[in-house]
Amino acid sequence: MSKSRTEHDDSAQAMPDVQASHDVRRVAIDRVGVKDVTYPMRLRTPDGGEQTTVASINMYVALPHTQKGTHMSRFLEVLNDKSSEPIRPDRISEVARAICERLNAEEAHFEASLTYFIKKLAPVTKQAGLMDYRVTFECSANHHTDFIMGVSAPATSLCPCSKEISEYGAHNQRCRIEAKVRFKGQLWIEELVQHLENAASHPVYAVLKRPDEKFVTERAYDNPKFVEDIVRDLAVALDNDDRITWYSINSENFESIHNHNAFAQVIRDKRKSS
Repeated sequence: MSKSRTEHDDSAQAMPDVQASHDVRRVAIDRVGVKDVTYPMRLRTPDGGEQTTVASINMYVALPHTQKGTHMSRFLEVLNDKSSEPIRPDRISEVARAICERLNAEEAHFEASLTYFIKKLAPVTKQAGLMDYRVTFECSANHHTDFIMGVSAPATSLCPCSKEISEYGAHNQRCRIEAKVRFKGQLWIEELVQHLENAASHPVYAVLKRPDEKFVTERAYDNPKFVEDIVRDLAVALDNDDRITWYSINSENFESIHNHNAFAQVIRDKRKSS
């Protein structure tokens, strides 16, 4: 006959709890926990539907200098107690607070990284394709919760200098534009993607026919941008979005004629500058 839950609990209490023992080195640990937990996540879409994907999740707590270790299994207990089904972004703050309580920690951190798909039509032929975007959610919980959403989008950049000095064209390349934002109210992933792609010379697409290729290359040629132009234009767009209170943005351009990449970054707390 299997043991009852009470018998299991009594047995566990009888075992020594090494993690909770005292540590004499007096070194506090900023973050300790579990990484790369694979877990389903469900996100709402602007059309009223839902998209289910798979997230890679990290969970940490701050460990005081007096405690030898943290209880790793409790992170998974909290995640599964709070999310017997795919977790939703609007429940991440709840999970982070529960980690604080379950592990008796002053501070907890939750991070999720996932792939999100958006249906995108080619500019001329309207051929449909699914574009994949990298999305992150970060949440810290202590006396209050802090939530950050991040989106990374590929795009096209065309060099203004090359266009100016060349007789036969200009060199262009793909770039990766990223924004991490704190915001108030509702901000859709699709809306942040739109900000990112508008800042580039031109967006990229999953499916392009020849008329689309002609359109995209000519539009990019008419809209040359340095990496500095991309982050500045993106900063202006996010400054004009009143929902966004803080942002960290960057663009990395994968140079096609240089053996290096170009990079630019802007970080701004709009609450301090208002």
